[in-house]
Amino acid sequence: MSLNKVMILGRLGQDPELKYTPSGAAVCNFSLATSESWTDKSGQKQERTEWHRIVVWGKLGELCNQYLSKGRQAFVEGTLQTRSWEAKDGSKRYTTEISAKNVQFIGGASTGASRGGDFKSNDMNQDAPMGDNALNQDYNVSTDANFTADDIPF
Repeated sequence: MSLNKVMILGRLGQDPELKYTPSGAAVCNFSLATSESWTDKSGQKQERTEWHRIVVWGKLGELCNQYLSKGRQAFVEGTLQTRSWEAKDGSKRYTTEISAKNVQFIGGASTGASRGGDFKSNDMNQDAPMGDNALNQDYNVSTDANFTADDIPF
């Protein structure tokens, strides 16, 4: 038995970056900072910040790009993924990222709203992009054609 699940709560270090694959799938990238503080043996307060790379596919990625911004808090649930590529100098490079399955927007946008939104992608395989017709997604956002941005609770 094995389990690959990550849950983190942190603040965005920069605005999200949204791109589209050649097949048209949306992919959003952003970094999230988590911090811990403690008092060491000598009584000095210490703090450590860890940066996490987040990758979000499809409609969920588009929503992250639209509603998240630098400094905003987010709760991310997903899986760890390591990928590799060859650098220009021929060396092999690696990065470990969190492939987000659920993202909850914490706190308000820059307008001072106090409620967040919880967007999920429960059934979507985010490890590999798929065309829009192949998506089977579950969001807490209405799919009604009359849906407007005013219907979002934050």
